[in-house]
Amino acid sequence: MDLRAAAVMTETTRFRVATYNIHKCRGFNGRILPDRIIAVIRELDADIVCLQEVVDAPEGRRAFNQARQIAEAFPEYGWCFGTNRALRGGNYGNMTLTRFPLRGWRNHDLSQQQREERGVLQADIEAADGLLMHVFNVHLGTSYMERRAQAVRLMSEEVLGQPTLNSPRLVLGDFNEWTRGLTTRMLRKSFRTFKPQHGLRFPRTFPGMLPLLSLDYYYYEPPLELENARLWRTRKALVASDHLPLVAEFRIHESMGERSAATL
Repeated sequence: MDLRAAAVMTETTRFRVATYNIHKCRGFNGRILPDRIIAVIRELDADIVCLQEVVDAPEGRRAFNQARQIAEAFPEYGWCFGTNRALRGGNYGNMTLTRFPLRGWRNHDLSQQQREERGVLQADIEAADGLLMHVFNVHLGTSYMERRAQAVRLMSEEVLGQPTLNSPRLVLGDFNEWTRGLTTRMLRKSFRTFKPQHGLRFPRTFPGMLPLLSLDYYYYEPPLELENARLWRTRKALVASDHLPLVAEFRIHESMGERSAATL
C-alpha cells in the first residue's frame, strides 16, 4: 500500500534595487568623475542597479568611458546598455547591472520628433531559481506633450504590453514627471507603486543637493512585494550627480509543491 503526502513550501527571495540618474558623471562642482559615481553605486549594495544618462565612449577621453569603467568596477555584475543617441564619439543611454543571471535584453526607442532621443532598456533577469523578472529602465523626456506620447508607447504592446511577457514587471527610472501627468496615471492603473512619503509626497530626488522635485519612481506588480523604499542621501551621493539614488527592497514568494512517499 502506498501512502503519499503533499506538502507546499514557500521560499522567499529578497533583493535590493536602485535607480540612479548619474548625469553623465557630472557632479555639483561641474567635474566629471566616474570614480565618484562608482563609489556611490558601491554604497548602494543593490542587486539590480538601473542607471540613466550614461556615456559609453571607449575610444574617447577616459572621463567619457563611463559604462566600461562602471562595469569593470563591478565584475560580479552582469550588465547591458541601451543606446539612445550618439555622444562624445560613443553612445549615450541607460545601463542596467545585476547580480542575478541576465537572460536577455533589448532597448525600446521612445524618441519623439524634434526632441532629445529617449529610451527604455528592458532586462530579463532570473531573480530566483527559474523565476524570470522583466526590468524596464526608463528615461522619459522633459516636455509635457513629449511625455504624453511616450506614455502611450510605453504602455503599448511593443513595450510593457508585450504579449510574451508572462513574468512580473518592474518599471523604474527617471520619468521626469513632477506633476500627475498621463504617464503617472496610466502606470498607476496597471501597477503598484510605493506609498507617498516625506510629507505626503514621493521622495524628492532632484536636484541632488537640495531636492525639490520627485522625478524618479518605481512601479511593480505581483508576485513582487515592496518592503521599503528610501532616498539615498549620503555625502557622496549629494554631490556626485544632480539626482539622488532611490533604493527599494522587494521580496518575492515562490511556492513549491513537494511530495513525499512512504511504502507500507
